[in-house]
Parts: sequence; C-alpha cells; structure tokens
Amino acid sequence: MITLSDARLSTRIAAERAGAWLLRATGDEFARFDSPANRADPYPAYARLRERKALYRSKLGFRVAVTFEHCNLVLRDRRFGVQRADGGQPKFFDTITMARGPEIVLSFLELDPPEHTRLRALARPAFGPAKLDGYRPLIESIAHDLLDRATEDGGFDLITDFAGPLPIRVISELLGIPDVNAERFLAYGRVLAQALDGISSMRQVRELRTATDEMYTMFRALMAAKREHPEADVLTQLTEAHDAGKLTVPELLATCELLLVAGFETTVNLIGNSALALLSHPDQWALLREDPGLARAAAEETLRYDPPVQSTARVAHEDLELAGERVRANELVFTMLGATGRDPAVFADPEVFDITRTPEREHLAFSSGIHYCLGAPLARLEAEIALRVLAERLPEPALDGTPRRRPSAGIRGLLRFPVRNAPGKRLSVP
Repeated sequence: MITLSDARLSTRIAAERAGAWLLRATGDEFARFDSPANRADPYPAYARLRERKALYRSKLGFRVAVTFEHCNLVLRDRRFGVQRADGGQPKFFDTITMARGPEIVLSFLELDPPEHTRLRALARPAFGPAKLDGYRPLIESIAHDLLDRATEDGGFDLITDFAGPLPIRVISELLGIPDVNAERFLAYGRVLAQALDGISSMRQVRELRTATDEMYTMFRALMAAKREHPEADVLTQLTEAHDAGKLTVPELLATCELLLVAGFETTVNLIGNSALALLSHPDQWALLREDPGLARAAAEETLRYDPPVQSTARVAHEDLELAGERVRANELVFTMLGATGRDPAVFADPEVFDITRTPEREHLAFSSGIHYCLGAPLARLEAEIALRVLAERLPEPALDGTPRRRPSAGIRGLLRFPVRNAPGKRLSVP
C-alpha cells in the first residue's frame, strides 16, 4: 500500500533525479562527481577544482572545499558542525531522512555536542589503545582462516572472500553478535553507503528500510539476550548504559547500526583499495612482498592516495569567512577528503603511490576535529594485518577476472576483485 508520505517522497525523488541530470548537463562540478567517469576516477576533477584556489559554489546552493588547507580548517573549526545552528539537519539530507522514516534517530556521527559527546563517550572504550592490543591475535587468526578457505581452489574474490568478511567478523565479535552472516552484512553496508550519495528510486527506499528493519530486529533481540547473559562486549555495555538511563532505545539502535556498518565499511574498502593500488604498481607490491613490515605504511599511503571515504559535509553555525569568501550561517560546505591527499601544496609528488613515503602531513582520510573517526585505530590495525598476511601468503597475485567498482561517489571501493596466485600475469586495471 502506497502512503501519502511515500507518494510525496516518490515525487521528490523524481524531481531530484531530473535536477541532478540537468546540473550535470549544465556543468555543475559537484553534480558531476556522481557521473560514471568521475566515479571511476575522481582525481582529475578534484585537480581542476583545486587549481581555482577557492571554494567552488555548486548550483545546489552550497560550497565545496577541495584543498587540504580549506578542508582541514572546516573540519577543525568549532564554528562548523554537522547540524544547523538550530539543531536541525541540513535540508540537503531531507530526502534520506524521509526515506528512513521518522522513527530512526540520528547517530552521534550526525550530531553536534553535547549529544555527540554523550553518545560517543559510551562507544569510545571499545576502541581505546588498551583494547587494541588485545585485538591483534583475533584479527590475525581471522585473516589466516579466511585465506585458508579462500585459496582452497586457487582463485578467489578478494572482496567477498577476504576484505569483507575480515572486518565484519572482527566488529561482530567486539559488538557481541553471534552467527555472523558476512554476505548479508556486506549488503547492509552497500545499501546504507549508497544512500549517502542520495536516494534515486523507491526501490532503493524499500531496500534501505528493509536493511534497517532487519538490523534493528537483530539488535533488539540481542539486547534482551545480553540482559539475560551479560558478556564482555559492546552490546552488553550499551544495554547496561540504556538500563541506567544514559541513552534511549532509538539512540542505542542508531549507535549499534553506526558501529556495525562503519566498523566494517571503511575497512573493507581500505583493504580492497590498498590491494588494487599495490597490484597496479608491481614495484610497490614487490617492496611489500620483500618486507611485509611495510603493510602499515601501505595502508597509510592508500588512505592518502585513494581513500574509502571521499567526502563529508559541515554546516556553518554562524556567518564567517573562509578562503576569502563569506559563508553564511547554516550554509553547507562539502569537504572533499579524497582531494586532500593529492594536494601538491602539501604532499610531494602526490600522484605517485609510494609505500616508502614519509608524508609531510597526516592525511584527512579519517576526517579531523571532534568527528575524527572513532574506529580509525581498529581500521588501521585490520588493514595492516590483512596486507601483511596477503604479502606473506600470496607472493605472486594476479587478476583473475574484471574488478567491478562500487556505483558510489561518496564511498570509494570495489564490489568484485577476483585474484589468483599466478606468476607471470599482469594486473589490468579497469
């Protein structure tokens, strides 16, 4: 049954699709980021905008920052937030809010202080330095187990058989989710990540609602189970925090969703992007093969060179000046994180992928400021271990089919990446 609100949403989606097509056709650079050519390789477009040395103003009514300097300023400046000054969401995201439904509340990633501070503090202990030391043996065991299974027949898909299940099993273990279905969780991640680029159809709305309903049903059941049988996991801690009055059920569900999906979505794409970059540069793969201790450096270089998260948005809380231009209160600024790592004003030879690089600055792939990625240390550890295990156990990997990229501008990664350990073959990058 089609409700009145869904009929309105369908009309809105159709209007936005037509508007986006018109904007791309008339040369709006932000709208063009979602074109097939730029989804495949956005870096030339970033370079063109960076040469302007100013904020780009989209016809959609917001600014776009592409230099390291401007993005870093926006992310660190407390005069910017992720909500409007009155606490509301930026109107640009109204459609996804309508698609998800009024019962879904914002996660702390979408909130400003003090609510952001309160909810983030409840999740922070699971990702602290003291915890990370204990995660390494678990991650190593999972990585070897997955590779044992994946390589039984010689060839395998690096995303679906290794890069995806690895962080899913890790974050599920930390949260306390039994009977993990990696394929289903990967589908949840793809649906939610695709929504960040905008809602393009009612079919996408239905997929988004189904994924959310399934996740929330799972979390509610687990909350009840943790009350009966508490364990040393994040879901138990959050359930106890709820029972102590520190967060509501909708807030708990939103936090669990964020930790689950963000806990594997970035890492899946970081491992995939790293492997693709390494195999596309045989000299760099040879360096890693000869010294697997370079795995951490390889992950960091990928975060600079081809990061999973390409953009994030901030809202001005007051009238201010940025890059010599006036930005008014409640005006939206998109910071193109993917552009910052190749800014020649900051990084020497930025178009060169070099895992022995000593970077001049820390990249912005995990954002910056108070919304710096809570799971960044875990993602780094997982990527380091994954790349080291691959280098030690697959010394001569080669493409065994055609890699397929995700149809997304905001999240950059691969859906399919078939490989096999076969000396003599060269990787052909699409």
